[in-house]
Amino acid sequence: MDMNSDSLVKEIKSRFDHATQKKLLREKYSSKMTFAHAGGMWKAGPELINVLNACPDEDCVIEDLYGVPVKINVTDLQFLAQQRWQEQMNAWLEEHNNLKRER
Repeated sequence: MDMNSDSLVKEIKSRFDHATQKKLLREKYSSKMTFAHAGGMWKAGPELINVLNACPDEDCVIEDLYGVPVKINVTDLQFLAQQRWQEQMNAWLEEHNNLKRER
């Protein structure tokens, strides 16, 4: 291989590694969004937060991650979901920015 081929191979490998690392970060933080509350398992994120915003009463029955109906206090679960979501998104952003700097 000549010099151009070597640099091209290195560039392709670097881009592939970066894409793989981004995918691994996504999976890592996606798994950290799951938490237990009120006898159910929940995944913090926009979907859960929107469902909770749509609940008409303070106590509501909604389906958890495993399809089980659970009676929850909307305010409590919403607080936990938003807290978990923001903590994990901030940590993910920091790792993502570090990954970009290393590249």
